[in-house]
Amino acid sequence: MKVGIIGCGAYSLALSLMINKNTSDITIWSESQKKIDIINKEHKLESCLKGISLPANLKFTTSLKQAVENKDIIFLVVAVPYVLQTTTAIKNYLNENSIICIASKGIDQKTNKFMDELVLSTINTQHLAVISGPSFAIDMACDNPVALSIASNSQKAITCIKKVLSSNTVKLRANSDIIGTEICGSIKNVVAIAAGIINGLGYGESTQTFLITEAIHDLKTLIHHLGGESNTVLSYAGIGDLLLTCTSSKSRNFSFGKLLGSKTSPDIINDYLKNNTVEGYYTLKSIYQLLKNKNIKIDLINVVYDIVFHNENPKILIDFLIAKA
Repeated sequence: MKVGIIGCGAYSLALSLMINKNTSDITIWSESQKKIDIINKEHKLESCLKGISLPANLKFTTSLKQAVENKDIIFLVVAVPYVLQTTTAIKNYLNENSIICIASKGIDQKTNKFMDELVLSTINTQHLAVISGPSFAIDMACDNPVALSIASNSQKAITCIKKVLSSNTVKLRANSDIIGTEICGSIKNVVAIAAGIINGLGYGESTQTFLITEAIHDLKTLIHHLGGESNTVLSYAGIGDLLLTCTSSKSRNFSFGKLLGSKTSPDIINDYLKNNTVEGYYTLKSIYQLLKNKNIKIDLINVVYDIVFHNENPKILIDFLIAKA
Protein backbone atom coordinates (compact mmCIF):
# COMPACT_ATOMS: atom_id res chain seq x y z
CA MET A 1 0.00 0.00 0.00
CA LYS A 2 1.02 3.60 -0.63
CA VAL A 3 1.18 5.80 2.46
CA GLY A 4 1.32 9.58 2.82
CA ILE A 5 2.27 11.20 6.12
CA ILE A 6 1.36 14.86 6.59
CA GLY A 7 3.80 16.31 9.09
CA CYS A 8 7.51 15.89 9.74
CA GLY A 9 7.89 16.11 13.49
CA ALA A 10 9.09 13.51 15.95
CA TYR A 11 5.86 11.50 16.00
CA SER A 12 5.48 11.59 12.21
CA LEU A 13 8.99 10.22 11.75
CA ALA A 14 8.48 7.59 14.44
CA LEU A 15 5.30 6.43 12.69
CA SER A 16 7.16 6.27 9.38
CA LEU A 17 9.71 3.92 10.95
CA MET A 18 6.95 1.60 12.14
CA ILE A 19 5.09 1.71 8.82
CA ASN A 20 8.33 1.07 6.94
CA LYS A 21 8.35 -2.44 8.39
CA ASN A 22 5.30 -3.26 6.27
CA THR A 23 5.51 -1.06 3.19
CA SER A 24 8.37 0.86 1.61
CA ASP A 25 6.17 3.31 -0.34
CA ILE A 26 6.02 6.19 2.14
CA THR A 27 5.95 9.89 1.31
CA ILE A 28 6.31 12.43 4.11
CA TRP A 29 5.28 16.06 3.79
CA SER A 30 7.12 18.87 5.54
CA GLU A 31 6.57 22.60 5.30
CA SER A 32 10.34 23.08 5.56
CA GLN A 33 12.69 22.43 2.63
CA LYS A 34 15.58 23.05 5.02
CA LYS A 35 14.43 20.17 7.20
CA ILE A 36 14.12 17.91 4.15
CA ASP A 37 17.61 18.85 2.96
CA ILE A 38 19.06 17.87 6.33
CA ILE A 39 17.27 14.51 6.27
CA ASN A 40 18.28 13.73 2.70
CA LYS A 41 21.89 14.55 3.50
CA GLU A 42 22.26 12.98 6.94
CA HIS A 43 19.39 10.42 6.99
CA LYS A 44 18.46 11.67 10.46
CA LEU A 45 16.88 14.68 12.13
CA GLU A 46 18.59 15.17 15.45
CA SER A 47 16.29 18.05 16.44
CA CYS A 48 13.33 15.63 16.45
CA LEU A 49 14.68 12.14 17.06
CA LYS A 50 18.16 12.26 18.53
CA GLY A 51 20.35 9.34 17.53
CA ILE A 52 17.77 7.72 15.24
CA SER A 53 18.67 6.89 11.63
CA LEU A 54 16.01 7.23 8.94
CA PRO A 55 15.82 4.72 6.05
CA ALA A 56 16.97 5.99 2.67
CA ASN A 57 13.77 4.79 0.97
CA LEU A 58 11.58 7.34 2.80
CA LYS A 59 10.51 10.08 0.40
CA PHE A 60 10.17 13.70 1.57
CA THR A 61 8.39 16.57 -0.14
CA THR A 62 7.07 20.09 0.43
CA SER A 63 4.24 19.35 -2.02
CA LEU A 64 0.96 18.33 -0.39
CA LYS A 65 -0.22 17.05 -3.76
CA GLN A 66 2.74 14.70 -4.03
CA ALA A 67 2.26 13.48 -0.47
CA VAL A 68 -1.47 12.79 -0.86
CA GLU A 69 -2.30 11.97 -4.48
CA ASN A 70 -2.79 8.26 -5.28
CA LYS A 71 -2.11 7.21 -1.67
CA ASP A 72 -4.12 4.47 0.01
CA ILE A 73 -3.73 5.83 3.54
CA ILE A 74 -3.04 9.38 4.70
CA PHE A 75 -1.73 9.85 8.24
CA LEU A 76 -2.53 13.35 9.51
CA VAL A 77 0.12 14.31 12.06
CA VAL A 78 0.21 18.10 12.13
CA ALA A 79 -0.21 20.42 15.10
CA VAL A 80 -3.85 21.03 15.98
CA PRO A 81 -3.93 24.72 14.91
CA TYR A 82 -3.01 23.67 11.36
CA VAL A 83 -5.37 20.73 10.89
CA LEU A 84 -8.21 22.69 9.28
CA GLN A 85 -6.05 24.53 6.76
CA THR A 86 -4.18 21.32 5.94
CA THR A 87 -7.30 19.28 5.26
CA THR A 88 -8.70 22.13 3.18
CA ALA A 89 -5.49 22.15 1.14
CA ILE A 90 -5.40 18.38 0.48
CA LYS A 91 -9.08 17.62 -0.15
CA ASN A 92 -8.84 17.96 -3.94
CA TYR A 93 -5.90 15.53 -4.14
CA LEU A 94 -7.53 12.67 -2.29
CA ASN A 95 -8.78 9.51 -3.95
CA GLU A 96 -12.43 8.66 -3.34
CA ASN A 97 -11.43 5.61 -1.30
CA SER A 98 -8.45 7.11 0.50
CA ILE A 99 -8.27 6.35 4.23
CA ILE A 100 -7.63 9.28 6.56
CA CYS A 101 -5.96 8.40 9.86
CA ILE A 102 -5.79 11.20 12.43
CA ALA A 103 -2.84 11.12 14.82
CA SER A 104 -3.16 14.78 15.89
CA LYS A 105 -4.55 15.18 19.42
CA GLY A 106 -6.47 18.13 20.78
CA ILE A 107 -9.33 20.54 20.28
CA ASP A 108 -9.32 23.40 17.79
CA GLN A 109 -9.26 26.70 19.68
CA LYS A 110 -11.23 28.69 17.13
CA THR A 111 -14.13 26.26 16.78
CA ASN A 112 -13.82 24.07 19.91
CA LYS A 113 -14.13 21.05 17.62
CA PHE A 114 -12.32 17.73 17.89
CA MET A 115 -10.12 16.61 15.02
CA ASP A 116 -12.61 14.26 13.36
CA GLU A 117 -15.15 17.11 13.21
CA LEU A 118 -12.60 19.39 11.56
CA VAL A 119 -11.59 16.79 8.99
CA LEU A 120 -15.18 15.92 8.11
CA SER A 121 -16.03 19.60 7.74
CA THR A 122 -13.69 19.75 4.74
CA ILE A 123 -13.33 16.17 3.46
CA ASN A 124 -16.14 13.82 2.49
CA THR A 125 -14.87 10.39 3.48
CA GLN A 126 -16.35 7.14 4.72
CA HIS A 127 -12.96 5.88 5.86
CA LEU A 128 -11.88 8.04 8.79
CA ALA A 129 -9.90 6.69 11.73
CA VAL A 130 -8.14 7.99 14.84
CA ILE A 131 -5.09 6.47 16.52
CA SER A 132 -4.17 7.31 20.09
CA GLY A 133 -2.34 5.70 22.96
CA PRO A 134 0.73 5.62 25.22
CA SER A 135 3.54 6.05 22.71
CA PHE A 136 6.25 8.66 23.05
CA ALA A 137 7.90 9.20 19.67
CA ILE A 138 11.39 8.33 20.89
CA ASP A 139 10.16 5.05 22.40
CA MET A 140 8.54 4.05 19.10
CA ALA A 141 11.62 5.09 17.16
CA CYS A 142 13.80 2.95 19.43
CA ASP A 143 11.50 0.01 18.60
CA ASN A 144 10.15 -0.37 22.12
CA PRO A 145 6.86 -2.32 22.23
CA VAL A 146 3.89 0.08 22.24
CA ALA A 147 0.11 -0.21 22.01
CA LEU A 148 -2.42 2.10 20.37
CA SER A 149 -6.18 2.37 20.14
CA ILE A 150 -7.60 2.70 16.63
CA ALA A 151 -11.12 4.10 16.46
CA SER A 152 -13.21 4.01 13.29
CA ASN A 153 -16.63 3.14 11.93
CA SER A 154 -14.97 1.80 8.78
CA GLN A 155 -13.81 -1.78 8.85
CA LYS A 156 -11.76 -1.07 5.74
CA ALA A 157 -9.89 1.70 7.56
CA ILE A 158 -9.21 -0.50 10.58
CA THR A 159 -8.01 -3.43 8.47
CA CYS A 160 -5.73 -1.35 6.24
CA ILE A 161 -4.21 0.72 9.04
CA LYS A 162 -3.52 -2.42 11.04
CA LYS A 163 -1.87 -3.91 7.97
CA VAL A 164 0.61 -1.05 7.58
CA LEU A 165 1.17 -0.17 11.24
CA SER A 166 0.96 -3.38 13.28
CA SER A 167 4.25 -5.19 13.80
CA ASN A 168 6.28 -7.17 16.29
CA THR A 169 6.52 -3.99 18.40
CA VAL A 170 3.22 -2.19 17.65
CA LYS A 171 -0.16 -3.52 18.83
CA LEU A 172 -3.43 -1.94 17.69
CA ARG A 173 -6.75 -2.58 19.44
CA ALA A 174 -9.85 -1.39 17.55
CA ASN A 175 -13.05 0.27 18.72
CA SER A 176 -15.81 2.34 17.10
CA ASP A 177 -15.81 5.21 19.61
CA ILE A 178 -14.05 8.01 17.73
CA ILE A 179 -15.17 10.85 20.02
CA GLY A 180 -14.37 8.93 23.20
CA THR A 181 -10.91 8.08 21.90
CA GLU A 182 -10.30 11.71 20.96
CA ILE A 183 -11.49 12.97 24.34
CA CYS A 184 -9.05 10.64 26.09
CA GLY A 185 -6.18 11.64 23.80
CA SER A 186 -6.85 15.32 24.39
CA ILE A 187 -7.80 15.59 28.04
CA LYS A 188 -4.98 13.38 29.27
CA ASN A 189 -2.69 16.33 28.48
CA VAL A 190 -4.73 18.52 30.84
CA VAL A 191 -4.55 15.87 33.55
CA ALA A 192 -0.79 15.62 32.95
CA ILE A 193 -0.50 19.33 33.77
CA ALA A 194 -2.35 18.62 37.03
CA ALA A 195 0.00 15.70 37.77
CA GLY A 196 2.97 17.97 37.18
CA ILE A 197 1.51 20.55 39.56
CA ILE A 198 1.27 17.89 42.27
CA ASN A 199 4.88 16.90 41.63
CA GLY A 200 5.97 20.53 41.71
CA LEU A 201 4.21 21.00 45.04
CA GLY A 202 6.49 18.27 46.41
CA TYR A 203 3.99 15.44 46.72
CA GLY A 204 4.88 11.90 45.74
CA GLU A 205 3.51 9.08 43.64
CA SER A 206 0.66 8.29 46.03
CA THR A 207 -0.87 11.72 45.50
CA GLN A 208 -0.31 11.56 41.75
CA THR A 209 -2.12 8.22 41.68
CA PHE A 210 -4.92 9.79 43.73
CA LEU A 211 -5.28 12.40 40.97
CA ILE A 212 -5.17 9.86 38.13
CA THR A 213 -7.88 7.74 39.75
CA GLU A 214 -10.18 10.75 40.16
CA ALA A 215 -9.39 11.85 36.60
CA ILE A 216 -10.50 8.48 35.23
CA HIS A 217 -13.93 8.98 36.79
CA ASP A 218 -14.14 12.50 35.37
CA LEU A 219 -13.11 11.27 31.93
CA LYS A 220 -15.90 8.70 32.00
CA THR A 221 -18.38 11.44 32.83
CA LEU A 222 -17.02 13.74 30.15
CA ILE A 223 -17.11 11.05 27.47
CA HIS A 224 -20.70 10.22 28.37
CA HIS A 225 -21.82 13.87 28.17
CA LEU A 226 -20.15 14.35 24.77
CA GLY A 227 -21.71 11.26 23.22
CA GLY A 228 -18.98 8.66 23.54
CA GLU A 229 -18.76 5.31 25.30
CA SER A 230 -17.62 5.56 28.92
CA ASN A 231 -15.68 2.29 28.77
CA THR A 232 -13.29 3.84 26.26
CA VAL A 233 -11.50 5.28 29.29
CA LEU A 234 -10.20 1.74 29.90
CA SER A 235 -8.50 1.59 26.49
CA TYR A 236 -4.90 2.28 25.47
CA ALA A 237 -6.07 5.78 24.51
CA GLY A 238 -7.61 6.22 27.95
CA ILE A 239 -5.94 4.87 31.05
CA GLY A 240 -2.90 3.78 29.03
CA ASP A 241 -2.04 7.25 27.74
CA LEU A 242 -3.13 8.83 31.02
CA LEU A 243 -0.62 6.79 33.00
CA LEU A 244 2.18 7.59 30.55
CA THR A 245 1.73 11.35 30.35
CA CYS A 246 0.95 11.80 34.04
CA THR A 247 4.01 9.96 35.35
CA SER A 248 6.82 10.83 32.95
CA SER A 249 9.14 13.81 32.86
CA LYS A 250 9.32 13.27 29.08
CA SER A 251 5.84 14.81 28.92
CA ARG A 252 5.96 18.53 28.19
CA ASN A 253 2.54 18.87 29.83
CA PHE A 254 3.82 17.27 33.04
CA SER A 255 6.93 19.46 32.98
CA PHE A 256 4.83 22.60 32.49
CA GLY A 257 2.63 21.64 35.44
CA LYS A 258 5.70 21.03 37.58
CA LEU A 259 6.85 24.60 36.90
CA LEU A 260 3.45 25.87 38.03
CA GLY A 261 3.42 23.72 41.15
CA SER A 262 6.90 24.78 42.21
CA LYS A 263 5.91 28.43 41.79
CA THR A 264 8.56 29.11 39.18
CA SER A 265 8.77 32.72 38.04
CA PRO A 266 6.24 33.77 35.37
CA ASP A 267 9.09 34.69 32.99
CA ILE A 268 10.50 31.15 33.08
CA ILE A 269 7.02 29.67 32.63
CA ASN A 270 6.33 31.93 29.65
CA ASP A 271 9.68 31.03 28.11
CA TYR A 272 8.83 27.34 28.49
CA LEU A 273 5.52 27.88 26.67
CA LYS A 274 7.28 29.78 23.89
CA ASN A 275 9.92 27.09 23.36
CA ASN A 276 7.80 23.97 23.82
CA THR A 277 4.48 22.76 22.44
CA VAL A 278 2.38 22.20 25.57
CA GLU A 279 -0.73 20.68 24.04
CA GLY A 280 -2.62 20.59 27.33
CA TYR A 281 -2.32 24.36 27.74
CA TYR A 282 -4.31 24.97 24.55
CA THR A 283 -6.63 22.01 25.07
CA LEU A 284 -7.49 23.37 28.51
CA LYS A 285 -8.66 26.65 26.96
CA SER A 286 -10.80 24.84 24.42
CA ILE A 287 -12.36 22.20 26.65
CA TYR A 288 -13.16 24.83 29.29
CA GLN A 289 -15.05 26.90 26.73
CA LEU A 290 -16.70 23.86 25.15
CA LEU A 291 -18.03 22.64 28.50
CA LYS A 292 -19.15 26.14 29.42
CA ASN A 293 -21.09 26.40 26.15
CA LYS A 294 -22.74 23.02 26.77
CA ASN A 295 -23.39 23.73 30.46
CA ILE A 296 -21.39 20.68 31.51
CA LYS A 297 -19.49 20.85 34.80
CA ILE A 298 -16.24 18.91 35.25
CA ASP A 299 -14.68 20.29 38.42
CA LEU A 300 -11.13 19.05 37.73
CA ILE A 301 -11.07 21.01 34.46
CA ASN A 302 -12.24 24.14 36.27
CA VAL A 303 -9.62 23.83 39.03
CA VAL A 304 -6.73 23.35 36.61
CA TYR A 305 -8.03 26.23 34.50
CA ASP A 306 -8.06 28.52 37.52
CA ILE A 307 -4.45 27.63 38.34
CA VAL A 308 -3.18 28.02 34.78
CA PHE A 309 -5.13 31.08 33.63
CA HIS A 310 -6.25 32.83 36.82
CA ASN A 311 -2.99 32.34 38.77
CA GLU A 312 -4.74 30.62 41.65
CA ASN A 313 -2.55 28.98 44.30
CA PRO A 314 -1.64 25.49 42.99
CA LYS A 315 -2.52 24.04 46.39
CA ILE A 316 -6.22 24.42 45.54
CA LEU A 317 -5.75 21.23 43.49
CA ILE A 318 -4.98 19.27 46.66
CA ASP A 319 -7.90 20.88 48.50
CA PHE A 320 -10.16 19.91 45.61
CA LEU A 321 -9.03 16.27 45.59
CA ILE A 322 -9.58 15.89 49.33
CA ALA A 323 -13.01 17.56 49.21
CA LYS A 324 -14.20 15.85 46.00
CA ALA A 325 -17.34 13.79 46.57
